[in-house]
Amino acid sequence: MPKLTIDGVEIEVPDGLTVLQACELAGKEIPRFCYHDRLSVAGNCRMCLVEMERSPKPIASCAMPAAPDMVIHTDTPTVRKARQGVMEFLLINHPLDCPICDQGGECDLQDQAMAYGYDRSRYQENKRAVSEKYMGPLIKTIMTRCIQCTRCVRFATEIAGVEEMGLVNRGEHAEVTTLEKAVDSELSGNLVDICPVGALTSRPYAFKARPWELQSTPSVDVMDAVGSNIKVETRGREVLRVLPRLHEDINEEWIADKTRHACDGLSRQRLDRPYRRGEDGRLREATWEQAFEAVAERLEDLPGAAVAALAGDLCDAESMLALKDLMAALGSANLDCRQDGAKLPAGPRGAYLFNTSIAGIERADACLLIGSDPRREAPLINARLRKRFLRGGFPVAAIGPQRDLTYEVAQLGEDPGALAALAEGEGAFAGVLRRAERPMLVLGMGALARPDGASILGMARRIALETGMVGDDWNGFNVLHRAAARVGGLDLGFLPGEGGRDRDAILAGAASGEVKVVFLLGADEIDMSALGKAFVVYIGHHGDAGAHRADVILPGAAYSEKNGTYVNTEGRVQLGRLAGSPPGDAREDWTILRAFSERLGSPLPYDNLGQLRQRLIEVNPLFARLDQVAPGAWGAFGSETPAEASSPFLLPVDNYYMTDPISRASVTMAECAEAFGLAAPAKRTGTDG
Repeated sequence: MPKLTIDGVEIEVPDGLTVLQACELAGKEIPRFCYHDRLSVAGNCRMCLVEMERSPKPIASCAMPAAPDMVIHTDTPTVRKARQGVMEFLLINHPLDCPICDQGGECDLQDQAMAYGYDRSRYQENKRAVSEKYMGPLIKTIMTRCIQCTRCVRFATEIAGVEEMGLVNRGEHAEVTTLEKAVDSELSGNLVDICPVGALTSRPYAFKARPWELQSTPSVDVMDAVGSNIKVETRGREVLRVLPRLHEDINEEWIADKTRHACDGLSRQRLDRPYRRGEDGRLREATWEQAFEAVAERLEDLPGAAVAALAGDLCDAESMLALKDLMAALGSANLDCRQDGAKLPAGPRGAYLFNTSIAGIERADACLLIGSDPRREAPLINARLRKRFLRGGFPVAAIGPQRDLTYEVAQLGEDPGALAALAEGEGAFAGVLRRAERPMLVLGMGALARPDGASILGMARRIALETGMVGDDWNGFNVLHRAAARVGGLDLGFLPGEGGRDRDAILAGAASGEVKVVFLLGADEIDMSALGKAFVVYIGHHGDAGAHRADVILPGAAYSEKNGTYVNTEGRVQLGRLAGSPPGDAREDWTILRAFSERLGSPLPYDNLGQLRQRLIEVNPLFARLDQVAPGAWGAFGSETPAEASSPFLLPVDNYYMTDPISRASVTMAECAEAFGLAAPAKRTGTDG
């Protein structure tokens, strides 16, 4: 570990650090534009110049490795003059757009011009102008502001894995461009975050607000099961934008495009008052009392076996627990949180978690993907897989339809037959897994949400055991969930009780008339026509498929409008926080269920959020361990029955941009789907009101 002296203070730093990083460890602020901690070093802005003894001129600290006995000065007249000169040079062609620039108030160029710049310019010539570039529906470009730091080029190539941006021409004619092509990446919104000036800004957010006008609320994303840490920024009750929060173990400092830009769907197609279906078959506005009365009449003298409940993908744990307790009060064991029909067991917990953990991917040395497309199901997990792949020594193979995952993948087949062969030790990749020290597999919903999903689960478990994936300090068996609510529902036991029906049996019972009343807690991804003539009570926040089919609608709150607990795919418990109030008469889901239970004469045993969360912990103590990953218990699970070898795996996500009620209501997501030629999702039929 080299020792060097920085501004008269001796400091020892780890091997491999640059002078810039060493200065930061010593508490010295070094300005920079092109340098970014997670990108390769470009060394082309020269803003990070510092003075090094025995060097004839200032050095670029971002590109100079820290070495023993270096003596560095970060604040001398020479350094200050050099920084002023660099800033003056950068501002030669930069337009004075600060009053109309969306980057204003959070712009690195503004901040560093104030802190390190010169108070005048000696440049007399005409400024150059650069034509705007088309980069898709999410990115607005004003390329005259570009300072050619190439952060965007390096991010697209290194992190996102799409080589669609580059620097063309030389000297004062240099321009960053995509050659008039949309950036085809699920992470493209991060280009706006890493741009240090206003050259790349958010197109959907353009001219909406200034940063100091917004209220920022730390929360958790629910657009997928990764649990990315986010900031929900609001003005009044309207969500204007969503930004990432740093969490090294989950999303680092990135978020996916759907997380960032589907927020405009929060204000569209909202349910803001109760409805009930009249005798003419049309939904009409009702009061809460009238809606509760309509449901209570249907439940009167009805046996518990004739009542069922399904929880959707965006539900918080509190709402699912309240619905589970209500179903118990009604004497029903017919409930399921697996609305896609995934054959996931109630336990052990290791059977349904991403046991490696998201950060643990970087320790793995081989990977098998089974019925999974992580690029579209969980873009940030795919980014971790790519990050590990780029380090080398990480062979990846897949069983399922071929997709571009931004890294090399060996295709082993598309059906369970290829998985069975691998379980028997056949093929070269079986040897790769056995020789690896820390192999991992990723089992997706494309393999589990099918009739023989239990057999697929059993074969995957067998492969994990026979290739040494499961040990004392390593568990490479991973289930990649798509739904933010899924792990929380499984942890709560929102599953069929003794003699109860699962999703398929609930739908079959509704079609046959055995199930008379079905509660849908934000469940919009099922085939509504399969509910037959059952009386449907929909508790949700958008006028999606479930609301169209419902006989009674009880308007709930979206994730940004309530305090809720979510468990991500690796089993990490996190809290989402209220950023704005629900519209109209809408209420938080658990409070609706609590009020309805009182109408039934069996009030649920909690009156506030604190009491409900205490009940959560009683049901499963893991809910008390916030932001921690507990190792999942391991045991027997899955089926030994051979899977249907003739049926190929089908990946669950065709249109990444429209997968849930919020994103389907988003104009921005619709524009993205159109820009990339993606079909709108198939409509789950219901009865229009």
